[in-house]
Amino acid sequence: MEQIAFTMQLRAGCAEQYRARHDALWPELAALLRQAGIRDYSIFLDPDSGKLFAVLRRTSDHGMDQLQLNPLMQRWWTSMADLMETTRNYQPVTQTLIPMFHLP
Repeated sequence: MEQIAFTMQLRAGCAEQYRARHDALWPELAALLRQAGIRDYSIFLDPDSGKLFAVLRRTSDHGMDQLQLNPLMQRWWTSMADLMETTRNYQPVTQTLIPMFHLP
């Protein structure tokens, strides 16, 4: 199992809406993420900067790279675009983080 982390940027004043939408995560989207090999996925917020920090584990045979082609994933991104920084196709702008330390 591989662990990865990345950041995203939430727009000011959108924290509660972001949480509410994730609290009501579509069951079919959760299933899609699991099918893509995503496990133990968490997102944290720095309330001062609006920076979202995400960390997840994924299987060695994950299909995360193909998620951007899935219409369901695209629909989720479109539904979240008003709350966060996105690309022109509504995919969240992410910054991959480099592992520096791990205490197992």
